[in-house]
Amino acid sequence: MSEDLTTVAPEPLALLSRALDQAGEVLARVREEQHDLPTPCRSWTVARLGDHLVYDLSQFALTATGGTPDWSAPVPPVVGDRAAIFRKGAADLLELWRAAGDLTGTITLPGLGEVPARFPVDQQTAEFAMHAWDLATATGQSTDLDPQVGQSSLDWVRRTLQPHFRAKEVDGGAFGPEVPIADDAPLYDRLAAFAGRSPGDA
Repeated sequence: MSEDLTTVAPEPLALLSRALDQAGEVLARVREEQHDLPTPCRSWTVARLGDHLVYDLSQFALTATGGTPDWSAPVPPVVGDRAAIFRKGAADLLELWRAAGDLTGTITLPGLGEVPARFPVDQQTAEFAMHAWDLATATGQSTDLDPQVGQSSLDWVRRTLQPHFRAKEVDGGAFGPEVPIADDAPLYDRLAAFAGRSPGDA
């Protein structure tokens, strides 16, 4: 693995906390009549993307405690107030990461080799940043989101999203081919385009 992968943005838990707060705020502004709207994120509706955000928390909690999430399992529907459930899960996830201890040094991950110990935290920050844009775009909210979270996430995916991780939506890919976009496009649009979304079509 290249040395570039070990050079990442500072304060991983602070960034994750901001990414979680941001995603929770976007989720809280979703109106019930918007639940069946399509999103830029694969074929999910707004409601299913909200379910996925909540599910991410429990899956990432497994990572924080040394477990391995099963991403092939179906995402269960959320019963109740998604935003409130998300906020509680977000607080729990941060506590688990704080209890996990030192995030300096390196760890070894299957398929990636040796990476910074903070790698899973940065991955989670990027996940919630990307989905905040997905959800905000789908529901007509502002996508002028936290710039430090957005830049850290864009830097992280540029270093780590290797070509073999990409696949078209019809083939079940979470990340499609990179979409061309202007260098001066809004930050989160550039993040979305790199992850295979088409900001101009959102």
